[in-house]
Amino acid sequence: MKTKLTIPELAQKKRDGEKLAMVAVGEFMTASWAERAGVDIVGVGDSLGMTLHGHENTLAITVDQMIDHCRAVRRGAPNTLCLVSMPYGSYATPDMAIMNAMRLMKEGGTDAVKLQGGREMFDTIKAVADAGVPVMSHVGLLPHRVHLMGGFKMQGRTAEASMEIVENALAIEEAGAIGLEIEAMPYEVGRAVDAAVDIFTFSIGAGSAGTCQMLNGYDLIGAFDTFKPKFAKRYGNIAEVATKAIEDFANDVRTGAFPDEEHTYKMNAEEAARFAQMIATQKKGRASQVA
Repeated sequence: MKTKLTIPELAQKKRDGEKLAMVAVGEFMTASWAERAGVDIVGVGDSLGMTLHGHENTLAITVDQMIDHCRAVRRGAPNTLCLVSMPYGSYATPDMAIMNAMRLMKEGGTDAVKLQGGREMFDTIKAVADAGVPVMSHVGLLPHRVHLMGGFKMQGRTAEASMEIVENALAIEEAGAIGLEIEAMPYEVGRAVDAAVDIFTFSIGAGSAGTCQMLNGYDLIGAFDTFKPKFAKRYGNIAEVATKAIEDFANDVRTGAFPDEEHTYKMNAEEAARFAQMIATQKKGRASQVA
């Protein structure tokens, strides 16, 4: 049986220079595939608002929805460390963050939570950490600030902006976080962030920087094909395979090729004969009543 990583082991993996793999999933089936594939961490990111709910960004997803998705992922990957994103609006104040983080832990069954932001979120991160909840945060591209950032754009384009990202990472560590996400920035900046902190780091779109690499599971299997971020590598094309399968099914139904004998249940011959006799008797009885 697969052994689940523990929170203390994350920092040890960084010290040992090991590389881990994380896949973001949002429901039972894909989570079970991820566990069978042996990934180290499953992330329940609110990006599922886009991949599974069809929203244009992540902002519409609620805490209740994240709890439901987290429960499904836990059932699919019970032996894999699980990190869940706190959705937009769920950590606007320290008290709100503590309450919702605990709900995600208690009701969702996750192993850790993650919010977004650096120095400006210091008090909130510290409050959640002090409440005994394993908490991470997030630097670089922050999807919860998509409108402020003018879209999903790479961060750290200048030396000054890059230094701000590093300072935010240091603040996250000082606040008591167990790790942080490094998203959508030049490799040089991601590497500097990882080097600046002793806590666990995972990267998406920051080159090979960080202890762990994360991809959205629906991107990497090719299930979500509305658009593909530059940093996402497709290892499959599930959308094409699924569309073709459904198209073939519809065509078979329309031509009468499905269902065929192979996919049809049959009664025992003796029982079928008795049943046919019962139907015939019933029809005679109904006919006599009409007459």
